[in-house]
Amino acid sequence: MSSAVEPVRAVGRAPLMRVRSASAPIPGRDANEDLVFRFGPLVGVLDGATVPEGFDTGCVHGPEWYVRHLAARLVLAEAVRPAATLMSNLAAAILAVRADHGGECDLDHPGTPSSTVCLLREGGDQVDYLVLCDSPLVLDAGGRVTVVSDDRLDAAMADLRRTLATVPAGDAEDRLTRFRQAVGVQRERMNRTHGYWVAAADPDAAYHAVTGTVPLRGPGALRRAVLLSDGASSAVEQFGLVDWAGLLDVVTAEGPGALIDRVRAAERDLPERLRRHKRADDASVVLCEFDPGDSPADDGA
Repeated sequence: MSSAVEPVRAVGRAPLMRVRSASAPIPGRDANEDLVFRFGPLVGVLDGATVPEGFDTGCVHGPEWYVRHLAARLVLAEAVRPAATLMSNLAAAILAVRADHGGECDLDHPGTPSSTVCLLREGGDQVDYLVLCDSPLVLDAGGRVTVVSDDRLDAAMADLRRTLATVPAGDAEDRLTRFRQAVGVQRERMNRTHGYWVAAADPDAAYHAVTGTVPLRGPGALRRAVLLSDGASSAVEQFGLVDWAGLLDVVTAEGPGALIDRVRAAERDLPERLRRHKRADDASVVLCEFDPGDSPADDGA
């Protein structure tokens, strides 16, 4: 498991943003298709879409390559255009990664490499955020805990999950057939109206992200934020180990790695009949903590 503690202060009299993170691949695997990164006031979690065995992607690259290139291109876009919106910089990064593929890949293939995106950018008096697909953001602002999520993937696939759930547990061949059908339908619904949106080869996906702003001063000021891949948010969404407020408290008191440890224990203990198509998943957690900013009186107003 990789982890980091990185204090960041933006230019000007901004609150101090302290960043702690952890990211771990599936137990027993070296490759991590999640990626956590920071560039100045920008932090992010990317979760590359795992390619099920036996499926073509039309691409010579895999999800690990894609998330690394997308992170690098996001950092470059932020460096060149720090005042641009997160949507705009994400669109520029997706377009740049499209060029990084070179001429060997069929980028119109429905299985082309893709990634969820969860971003947070500190801007002095406020924080901007962006969530695309199922990597949620948990905010503690003004004494309230809220979750920013993009549930369009779940909505698009809910009927297929119900179909798979009706197949008897012992009928492995039928379950495999239906799983392959579900993956095919999921691919057809990617980056489509009435489907779901994810970073892949189409920069327009960035403009379908969930975005917003939270103040860093005043009664509604942001105090903590946690960025998660779905392998970590499963602590709440799949296993029910804690609620969202409890997740914030665990990560704050024990560190991001402690949440991943709890998820791993739950994965090991989960009965076979309740497992998803993957026994476990890569998991990433980033905690951002903010000190109170200067009041207007302190600024000489």
